[in-house]
Amino acid sequence: MPYTIEKGREARSLWSSVWQSGFRCRCPRCGVGSLYQGIAKVRPACSHCGLDLAQEDAGDGPAPFLTMLVGVLVMPPALWYEFTFEPPVWHHALLWLPLILALTIGTLRPAKSLLIALQYRFKASEAEESFADDDEANEADQSGREQDGTNQP
Repeated sequence: MPYTIEKGREARSLWSSVWQSGFRCRCPRCGVGSLYQGIAKVRPACSHCGLDLAQEDAGDGPAPFLTMLVGVLVMPPALWYEFTFEPPVWHHALLWLPLILALTIGTLRPAKSLLIALQYRFKASEAEESFADDDEANEADQSGREQDGTNQP
């Protein structure tokens, strides 16, 4: 499926560009090229369309959300098991630790891909650039006021 660009934006719908690319761990522009090389390392560029992926990085963004989600999913059955059967602690470790690890690690790649697709779709890098431009303008304005002797906003 070739991609097309219309006026600087892809012709793909929000569903196909964000959700499908995110959950399939594919390039947010074309939806074909793989997003990762290795387990969780983002490729420098898409192998299909050549999109520069070096600047698209989710970092640790998905980790807190996954931790909370897995906690919400695992805690009710763990509490039910504790209050119903009153098992020793090692039973909990044997039952819940593998489940927690599997859920967290298994959903990390799709969650990171989804965040990268959202950043790409909504051009999050442009917001960072505009914030940097605003900071530079504010610093220049402040230094100009200091030279004039006025410190009023």
